[in-house]
Amino acid sequence: MRVVSLFSGAGGLDLGFIKAGHEVVWANDFDADAVATYKKNIGEHIVLGDIKEIDADTIPDCDIIIGGFPCQGFSVANTKRNALDERNQLYKEFVRILEAKKPKYFLAENVKGILSLEKGAVIAAIVDDFEAKGYRVVYKLLNAADYGVPQTRQRVIIVGVRDDLDVDFKYPEPTNSKSGEDGLPKWVSVSQAIGHYPDPDEPNDVPNHVYSKYKVSARNFTGHRLTDPNKPSPTILARGNGGGGVCAIPHYNNLRRMTIRESAEVQSFPESFEFVGKLNSCYRQIGNAVPVKLAYEIAKMFD
Repeated sequence: MRVVSLFSGAGGLDLGFIKAGHEVVWANDFDADAVATYKKNIGEHIVLGDIKEIDADTIPDCDIIIGGFPCQGFSVANTKRNALDERNQLYKEFVRILEAKKPKYFLAENVKGILSLEKGAVIAAIVDDFEAKGYRVVYKLLNAADYGVPQTRQRVIIVGVRDDLDVDFKYPEPTNSKSGEDGLPKWVSVSQAIGHYPDPDEPNDVPNHVYSKYKVSARNFTGHRLTDPNKPSPTILARGNGGGGVCAIPHYNNLRRMTIRESAEVQSFPESFEFVGKLNSCYRQIGNAVPVKLAYEIAKMFD
């Protein structure tokens, strides 16, 4: 299918769709480093700019529109979240492009917190807006660890099917399970995923294998909890806790933070995928991304 990608970031969602055989014909993001990363690894079809200022007529026709509209206002980690947060309104730009292009399908991704915001009123309003444009809408909370991603990361996947299509979208069945139930392989642990990387303090030629020197301290607080080597990584973060900077997850040795490369591996980016920008920018791009393996499993359901 021909895919248009909104709020693309570094391209985790796009890469999953490409791996599943689809063609991304146009993409957009307003972060210059993320666009540079995307161009370096995926292609020149991404446009740098504010989606609010992009004329829908300049976007090519497509079969599906995908995108994770900005979620900071929706996140349960944001204690000041409010339904009127201006960042929450960017989904309306998704709706605007959807109405203009009328693709067969759309897929939108967001954080778990969107389900409980304003006691469910926000997700209901979003669904109503999509349905008003002529789509049957379903949504489901998925855990990336259930799809072979070495990370517990719960995200809401919203899918729309155009009303004139006789199609019922099916979410992918899990490929992994927490304890090996249902005959599936167990969740992939963080040590399984990144244990092969060399010590970043020793000479090596691994791209992006550098890390934040922010001290690891054992506190029961987001980004500061110790990492269990025998479990999937905690959720890779795009931002810290109110200070604006990035709080990289501790490595499972709990002596340092994960490197950019290790964080990308936990998000299931290929090792050849190289991020552009300063340390915090690279961490942020990775934290904002959809895990590639999860994106791939979902993308396979569109045909």
